[in-house]
Amino acid sequence: MDTIDLKKLTEKKSPLTEGHRSCPGCGAPTAIRQAFMGIDDPVVVVGATGCMEVSTTVYPYSAWRVPFLHVAFENAGAAVSGVAAAYKAMRRRGEFKENIKCVAFGGDGGTYDIGLQSLSGALERGHDFTYICYNNQGYMNTGSQRSSATPRSANATTSPSGSVIPGKLQRAKNLTEIAAAHDIPYVAQTTLHDPIDVIRKVKRAVETPGPAFVNILVPCTLFWRIEPADQAKICRLAADSRFWPIYEVVDGEYRVTYTPKKPTPVEDFLRAQGRYAHLFKKGNERRDLIAQAQADVDSEWEKLLEKAK
Repeated sequence: MDTIDLKKLTEKKSPLTEGHRSCPGCGAPTAIRQAFMGIDDPVVVVGATGCMEVSTTVYPYSAWRVPFLHVAFENAGAAVSGVAAAYKAMRRRGEFKENIKCVAFGGDGGTYDIGLQSLSGALERGHDFTYICYNNQGYMNTGSQRSSATPRSANATTSPSGSVIPGKLQRAKNLTEIAAAHDIPYVAQTTLHDPIDVIRKVKRAVETPGPAFVNILVPCTLFWRIEPADQAKICRLAADSRFWPIYEVVDGEYRVTYTPKKPTPVEDFLRAQGRYAHLFKKGNERRDLIAQAQADVDSEWEKLLEKAK
């Protein structure tokens, strides 16, 4: 792919304005801004209900400079399918000459859980669109409940750490692999550790004919209980610890796109966040759960390397 000039791209006018109401340090608007740096054509955005919808489209205002269709939690996949199909038909009739891209955004609640059936159907039907999941690993729009994207041992309001359970008991669902199992042209996973990686992957996704899925890990300062200024630091720890592997699947071929030279222990990633504070209480450390987290990371990394051979 062409070399990406990040400095030049920062001068590009973003379809998302500064006048939104996201929390300071929220990773989602950062991911969206970086994603749009990789898109040169006109865009129609479909937004599932979630943090970014409620913070950017508070009636009667909108922080979007492009056409934006707000839909329910459960039907972003169906809605972007309809937009893509309508555009295809209208272009065939000569009503459009522009090469318009259809992009859907959804949080993990609206993607991993509530909207999974709709997304799966859209991927299977083969519509030409890109779906981007801004994954903060919980239901932040409704009060920090656990989702199927929430990692094991994380403290959420519906999986609270205490005397009964030590946070969420189950491992997170691997939605990137579920998307890849649909045998679509392009699937990618990344985080905010490297803007170039986000831009390059979204660029490839939107320029690939057919359905594409990009899963971006983004911090939520309230749920993860981190300082707003630590957004990039936390994402680098996620990548360097291999807690969040950075890779892509192109026409079924797995490619690891970032391999840390010296992997950081996943304990460093966990310790940096308040949602895991219960694992590190003095005199009552849960070394067993910390070891389990490392074992989970090592196991998933080995599986990924095996697929990428």
